[in-house]
Amino acid sequence: MNQDARWEMQTFKASDGLSIAYALDDYTDPWKPADTLILIHAAMGSSKRFYAWVPHLARNFRVARIDMRGHGQSGVPGPRQLDQQRLVKDVVELADHIGATRFHVAGSSAGAIVAEKTAIDYPDRVLSLAAFAGTGGIKHARQDQMSWVKRAGEKGLAAFLRETIADRVDLPTAEPGFVDWFIAESSKTPVPVLERFVPMMREFVVIDDLHRIRCPVLAVAPGGDPIHPVDNYRALPDRIPGCEFIVYDGLPHNITDAVPDRCAQDLKRFLLKHSATAR
Repeated sequence: MNQDARWEMQTFKASDGLSIAYALDDYTDPWKPADTLILIHAAMGSSKRFYAWVPHLARNFRVARIDMRGHGQSGVPGPRQLDQQRLVKDVVELADHIGATRFHVAGSSAGAIVAEKTAIDYPDRVLSLAAFAGTGGIKHARQDQMSWVKRAGEKGLAAFLRETIADRVDLPTAEPGFVDWFIAESSKTPVPVLERFVPMMREFVVIDDLHRIRCPVLAVAPGGDPIHPVDNYRALPDRIPGCEFIVYDGLPHNITDAVPDRCAQDLKRFLLKHSATAR
């Protein structure tokens, strides 16, 4: 079988004309109603980074994995096509495109912030929210993300990621070949896109609006993250009523890639708890 067959993507046209790619994985019983879950990946790479989550989730939920604009197979945004509201609209317009009046949303890192903003702005659409390695904004991280962009431009994205890989995954426990795959996949994002995406995300701060979220929320934090201290992650349970908070002790930032089965199992448990149709 062609190795790319399992990455077959579909597209829809966003309201600003840009082509947005997504994968739809649905192994639910066709005679039963099923909730929709939209997954939003971290900066760099694409929806492929959720590949290991699908077997855990797609039997109970219709799983839609979006390629954020400028990433994966989605179009490269023009000068006026990349901002915070546009990323949120892409999520909602994907839901409209696949016929999901209401949906669960989960995101990783930058994708988690987009998911949080979606829950804030569209409370009548979002059934539940899950934020993995997601704070209320990356502006107050320990590290300067703009220096990342500069280094990536100078060295190439793959070289930059290899130099900083220990900040992202737990190398002693990583599967053989995983690091090479992670770097190859993440470095597909064009550096010019990151040069626009990162400054925009630095100003994407939702911490003061987290209290407006009223749907069930799961927040999962990497306890050994060199990018964000755990206190940054605690903003979610501190500000969102009833938020379930889990810390993965000792793990660096990219938990959704490094321990995908653990993440997906925690998400499935949470979703089953808050979804009438999946019980």
